[in-house]
Amino acid sequence: MLKRPAPQPCKQTEKQHVAAAFSRAASTYDSVADFQRAVGTRLLSLLPEPSQTAVQHWLDMGCGTGYFCQQLQQRWPHAQGIGLDLAEGMLSFARNRCPELSYICADAEQLPLQDNSQDLVFSSLALQWCSDFSSVLSEIKRVLKPGGVLLFSSLAEGSLFELRNSWQAVDNLAHVNQFRPLSLYQDLTANCGLQVLDVHCHTHTYHYSKMRELTHELKHLGADHVQAGRAQGLVGRQGLQRLLDAYEVYRQPQGLPATWQVIYGMLRKED
Repeated sequence: MLKRPAPQPCKQTEKQHVAAAFSRAASTYDSVADFQRAVGTRLLSLLPEPSQTAVQHWLDMGCGTGYFCQQLQQRWPHAQGIGLDLAEGMLSFARNRCPELSYICADAEQLPLQDNSQDLVFSSLALQWCSDFSSVLSEIKRVLKPGGVLLFSSLAEGSLFELRNSWQAVDNLAHVNQFRPLSLYQDLTANCGLQVLDVHCHTHTYHYSKMRELTHELKHLGADHVQAGRAQGLVGRQGLQRLLDAYEVYRQPQGLPATWQVIYGMLRKED
């Protein structure tokens, strides 16, 4: 099932930073992952019932601490599953959660798997960290069996716009990640050679009593790494107050909103 990937030039600096951020957050991730679990559960609901879906081999790409490895294993108890993640720290927790599965520390853009080997590739809230989404789709197409299905969720443009806009009251530097727009996801999936069964964007909104609760959650998820490069240095007291005041403009009766735009996609490799 597995094969050794061909040697590649070392150009993984940004990915290594992302992997390190998530590895550091592995021990706290599950305690604050309500949003991640909600998205993955909604993603799984797009699949037909297990009795209607023949799955003998599946891959959870960007499996994190293995929560959905466990869900997939329960759904198809006799299938052979693989959890793949770039963060070794996350995989350590996944191995403890589901020791019966196989795990690989690898890059989604260079999957060390055989051609036509997977009935299902599941990936929830991981692919937004891949800069070359076309390569990811190409790799998934290669490893899917004919008739196999890709089920993915990914963050889209507009996520955390309240926090991003509030930072503009402090400076013009990057403090919040910017993600691909829905239109680009639609274009890339339409041209990847897989049959597009569904690609849509769904808005998830969570509320917090204080902004610090949101930033605390992002840190403990490992999702506070800014791909464009975080602004250097500490924000002074006056800058922090401007940030807090700017975010207060968005307050609703339920609290301070944090909006996530999530792409849900289901693609199929034609027979």
